[in-house]
Amino acid sequence: MQKKQHLILLIIYFLTLCLNAQETNSAGKVSLLTTQKEFRASDEIFLDFGVKDSLNFNLYCSNSYGSSIIHPDKNDGKLTFRIPTFLSKKRGLLTWKTIGLETNISGSLFVNSLQQPKTIETYLGPPSIDAGAIDYTMLVVIPTDSLDNPIKDNSKVDVKNQFLKSERSTPIFTDKLIGYKNIYSPLKSGRMIISSESYGLNSKEFDVNIMPAIATNFKIYAKRNHEYADGNQITTFYTSVIKDRLNNVIIDGSFIEFYITNKKGNILKTTGTTINGVAHAKIIHPDFEENWSVKAYSIGISESNVINLKFKKVIDNYTVDFNNNNRTIKIGPLESFMGQIIPDGLIVKLFIYKDKKLIETIFRESKAGFAEFNLNPNIFEDGIYDFKTKTAGIEKEFNGLKVW
Repeated sequence: MQKKQHLILLIIYFLTLCLNAQETNSAGKVSLLTTQKEFRASDEIFLDFGVKDSLNFNLYCSNSYGSSIIHPDKNDGKLTFRIPTFLSKKRGLLTWKTIGLETNISGSLFVNSLQQPKTIETYLGPPSIDAGAIDYTMLVVIPTDSLDNPIKDNSKVDVKNQFLKSERSTPIFTDKLIGYKNIYSPLKSGRMIISSESYGLNSKEFDVNIMPAIATNFKIYAKRNHEYADGNQITTFYTSVIKDRLNNVIIDGSFIEFYITNKKGNILKTTGTTINGVAHAKIIHPDFEENWSVKAYSIGISESNVINLKFKKVIDNYTVDFNNNNRTIKIGPLESFMGQIIPDGLIVKLFIYKDKKLIETIFRESKAGFAEFNLNPNIFEDGIYDFKTKTAGIEKEFNGLKVW
């Protein structure tokens, strides 16, 4: 039994020696003859292998662009593999491995791009930046050769820019396939022209708008034909020329809000947009004596001074006539500050009370200096009512009037 075990172990030992010898012999029969490790993208790439005993095998090649299995050309103990163009023209690492050998061998080579660029891919953004040397736009440049490969790292690219009377050219160098540069804004607003050049090849022209920075505080003013509260005329608010901290006029269309606080603390608002740095806004006069406090804001960024406006009452008194069993109430004539009839549209209010409770409020607009109210008997039954009229801030009360 022990002799059989020793015999089996001896057989296994000899088989292992034979197998190792066969693999060593197989591997020793193939050798790579090509010593060049780097090529240019325009080169035809051949890999030569020396073989013995008429061995034959294929080659598997791969790069970031794709993969392929290549069949050899045989010539006097040598196998030659031609790398396909779609692989050899692409910049980067190309790996290979034999297929069909008992012990396959592998390796790699590097394909370099052509140094002379054929095109320059250029990207720029953002297209608008604020003046003041804080904001910037980024230029990204990718010079590529005739086979669309980015050229070698550390290749020089000149970044050119022109603004007003200034022209500059700054060299940068490509790194990891691209070159880039942050271009900071100048102190003035305007338009900057940017381009790039690499080995005599120029990119197209790009424009960057240098916008004024945020607005600084400003002043406001008011313009009106008269100071009477007639509810008809227009008051115009306008700003000084609004500029940024570098004295650049802010862009047209900037939104300005005017806030008006009246005697009761209520707030009115009117708005305008800038043209050449100045914003205008309009508002109609009140229809009663009033004091306004006005302040403007540029979208919460900057603010103005405060101005105060006084409006004088335009009507000192008016007449109220009750007719048609007190169901017709006529108010007027309503005369303005020079004795003229007030323009149409002045609001007149009638408050109607029953048993000391307000039961109805009616609004009318004046026409030809008068406002008239008619009480419908289907709504207002016969009885005793109290009345109050109000227009131009003047109130009049009439109590205990019989309506029938």
